[in-house]
Amino acid sequence: MTDETAGTGAGAAPAPSPGGADGAAPPGRPLAGVRVADLSRVLAGPYATMLLADLGADVVKIEHPGRGDDTRAWGPPWAGGEASYFLAVNRNKRSLAVDLKDPDGLAAVQDICAAADVVVQNFRPGVADRLGLGYASVRARNPAVVYCSISGFGPEHDPPGRPGFDLIVQAESGFMAATGSPDGPPTKAGVAITDVLTGLNAAVAVLGALVRARADGRGEHVSVSLVNSALSGLANVTQQALVTGAEPERVGNTHGSIVPYQAFPTADSEIVVAAGNDSLFQRLCAVLRRPDLADDPRYATNPLRVAHRAELVAEISAALRARPAAEWVRDLLDAGVPVGRVRGVLDAVRTAQAAGDDVLLAAHHPAAGPLELVRAGFRLDSAPAAGRRAPAAPPPLLGEHSARVLAEAGLAPERVAALIARGAVHQAAPPPRPGPAPRPGPPAG
Repeated sequence: MTDETAGTGAGAAPAPSPGGADGAAPPGRPLAGVRVADLSRVLAGPYATMLLADLGADVVKIEHPGRGDDTRAWGPPWAGGEASYFLAVNRNKRSLAVDLKDPDGLAAVQDICAAADVVVQNFRPGVADRLGLGYASVRARNPAVVYCSISGFGPEHDPPGRPGFDLIVQAESGFMAATGSPDGPPTKAGVAITDVLTGLNAAVAVLGALVRARADGRGEHVSVSLVNSALSGLANVTQQALVTGAEPERVGNTHGSIVPYQAFPTADSEIVVAAGNDSLFQRLCAVLRRPDLADDPRYATNPLRVAHRAELVAEISAALRARPAAEWVRDLLDAGVPVGRVRGVLDAVRTAQAAGDDVLLAAHHPAAGPLELVRAGFRLDSAPAAGRRAPAAPPPLLGEHSARVLAEAGLAPERVAALIARGAVHQAAPPPRPGPAPRPGPPAG
């Protein structure tokens, strides 16, 4: 949800950030020149608009002037007073901190939305319309606008406007029921997965609508909900339920339809093995030095291996316990068998970076200093300015770009100054000019 209440603040025009002009992403990317008015907060909407910003869009994050996005206060942990949660999903954006209850501030935001190519919001139902920021109002001034509404349960849900935090939707959508050990309780995923899926769906739908808008000038109202994203994201699990007419059982770290496809203990730590077809199973047996398993008619095909899961898993587990994880990973990879170590998050990031994946972006935040940020999951080799070593613009300070954004919207300097003076707009103090952004940190030993 997004708020529309007031706050206070003061300051002056900001200095540019290192990632691109005035805090935006560097130019030369596919969405360069696309203007996005981001009225969303928390995770789903900000994740979607960060992806658009990574692709080059100029994203203006419109925030409450007193407290900003809720996630600015979702700490610890903190980096220079900034919550790591906020830092995770707000790079390459500019921040306008404005009170939407102030008539002049609201009018400025209405103008910004009318001039935008994309508007993203997750207000409670009725709030955007009441503020003159709903789809009908924005479309009346800009028929080509792509307008994205994000909600917990969708516009047709009864009762309307039901709050939809990720935890609630994981429970209501079946995600929790499908997650966890067979003999344990329903379990929440370790990340706000329905928010992330919703952000991805929103970004994909917006991009598709932009293509049409550029072709024929027709805009689109895109509606995305957490619950629909969750049900879609359950994919084969949802389809299994529809085909069988029964609730899927929790399978923990295994797979209901593939064996072996699960975590196994070794002599020192756990690994995961995915023998998704008969050829891979044969190779696994060769590495295990268990040709008898490969020749056993009970395990000749995947359906047979599923039928005899317990005894086969016991045999593989006993074999894998004989040696440490590093040796098994080496030998299985050499044989072309999909295998991985069960890593912690920090270990995973450092390992991927050391392997040359460049999963990290470097940024210099005016309050937090040097930052490492996890880049998006896609790479565009055709965008030179999005080179693999390019720095990112750091997540903005609250109101870091307010004066400049309002000037771009046509407000005279004296009007901007008056808004700041009466607390309707917050402008952060200009950040110090940073030194060169750091290279992503050293790999784990």
